[in-house]
Amino acid sequence: MNNKEAVINKRSHKRFPFYRFKGTHYEIGLQHGEACRDLIERHLELALERLQKQHDISLPDILEETLQYRKFVQEYSPFLDDEIAGIAKGANISLEEAYLLQVRAEINRYFKAENECTTFAVAPESTKDGSTIIGQNADLPAFYSSVAIVNEVEPEGGKATLMLTPAGQVSYIGINHAGMGVFANFLECEGWRKGYPRYMFSRLALTHASVEEAVQTIRNLPRASSRNLIMSDQNGVISNLETTVTKDALLKPENGMLAHANHYLSDKLSNEERSKGFLLNNSKIRQQRMEELLKEKQGEITVEAMKEILRDRENYPNCLCQVPGDESMQAPGDSGGDIVTFASVIAEPEMGRMWIAMGPPNEYEYHLYSFTR
Repeated sequence: MNNKEAVINKRSHKRFPFYRFKGTHYEIGLQHGEACRDLIERHLELALERLQKQHDISLPDILEETLQYRKFVQEYSPFLDDEIAGIAKGANISLEEAYLLQVRAEINRYFKAENECTTFAVAPESTKDGSTIIGQNADLPAFYSSVAIVNEVEPEGGKATLMLTPAGQVSYIGINHAGMGVFANFLECEGWRKGYPRYMFSRLALTHASVEEAVQTIRNLPRASSRNLIMSDQNGVISNLETTVTKDALLKPENGMLAHANHYLSDKLSNEERSKGFLLNNSKIRQQRMEELLKEKQGEITVEAMKEILRDRENYPNCLCQVPGDESMQAPGDSGGDIVTFASVIAEPEMGRMWIAMGPPNEYEYHLYSFTR
């Protein structure tokens, strides 16, 4: 057995559970809540525990904040409010608790900024077989590997989606049945406010069939917070939308490739950057590394090639693939660092499929998920 085979054999074959929900949006939420009740309860427990441990904030204060975002969801995507209400009913939790799972990023950011995720998109001209490939290493607190799911949602009269998302969330990252892919990562700016929650940008974008339509929709939102969205559509278009709460910038690919970490790249928004110190340094190192690896493989990029890129641990501790302990080494003395690559996702949206690893991909194998209809 050679060294490569030994490494492969050591990887875990555990995978995220898969669920399929169908019907009205309330029915979809109800099915989600009932099927994933235990995971949702665990997600809620761990999210609250982390908030209270890190920030010494009371549960009543946390829950009071959550419903202040609801009116924006009801106005711009009432179908998602229906799903959240269904989740609350199905999981036997309060509506406030169900909304906390959607807006935890906004509430957590009031107290501490954290780097999350490295995304990429490759247009047909730079892949080996002429298909679009898009995805990311998704970085969150380590416990999210134990509470996340993959779900296929088929709403009446709407576009079906295939998403990786923590149980109880209606939106995170994924693809739709019209060949669109939407992936996302954290950006830091001033002025976060009550508005449309950042995690829901992805699901709202996936109600469309083209990047152009999705960009216009996100631009028109009264956004609560900043977010980066990297998107692709069935026409081979890839684009990256950087946002603040009131501004945005659209980045186009270079040689058919895009990459993004956790700082603003556009000149238009450079003055909005508020990440600094070890967080900004970490983001810049990951950005440069992803760009380097994509350029090395230009024209030969495949799903298998992307698996190896997303397993990269050069530039330790500022790695594309982040394992437990890395964050604490990025900021010596910060023993509370708990961000890891809780999932890694590679998608071919036009073919309706995603490969997902249930943790740092150097330690976990990828598994294929696809639309069932």
